[in-house]
Amino acid sequence: MDATSLSATTGEPDPTVPLVDDDRLALIARSDVNAFAALYARHRERVFRYLRARCRNDDDALDLTAGTFERALAAIARYRPSGAGFAAWLLRIARNAAIDHDRRLRARPAPVPLREAEGASAGDDPLVAAIASDESRRLRELVRMLAETERDALALRYSAGLTAREIGAVVGKSEEATQKIISRALAELREAYRRDPR
Repeated sequence: MDATSLSATTGEPDPTVPLVDDDRLALIARSDVNAFAALYARHRERVFRYLRARCRNDDDALDLTAGTFERALAAIARYRPSGAGFAAWLLRIARNAAIDHDRRLRARPAPVPLREAEGASAGDDPLVAAIASDESRRLRELVRMLAETERDALALRYSAGLTAREIGAVVGKSEEATQKIISRALAELREAYRRDPR
């Protein structure tokens, strides 16, 4: 791995240094754990955001994020650079981990949440926090009513920040088909939101 991609202060991989692209790092990571560490640093937030959109809580998303990178490290020798890139390959692994997790959850009852108002801080206006929590809960309910393919495409687009082409590589669809799925899902959400103004 290029020494210039390591931080001068910590010796850790610096994800902001664009001297080595993901595909090259992935090939180097087959024999150099520091290259994989650089990939982890570059993509952990993206993977977590995607998995958080798919999971009911942060703990599950964190566990699945760790599992995703464990699976990726174990499979790095099989990675082949392609048009969609390393991020799409990694998020395909994350998607499969989330699907496996969902299957396991269906076999047991869901826990009752102790606190409904997620993300509300002590300094927030209680009324504003309650309204935001209610709107967030409502949107999550509407998204859960979408078909799995549509939910997944929206999570990959808005939580992981992938393009339609990259999402297509993750879900096994063409770029055009993926864009149609995203557009249809957004139209369905708008319509469902309009029908149920609460």
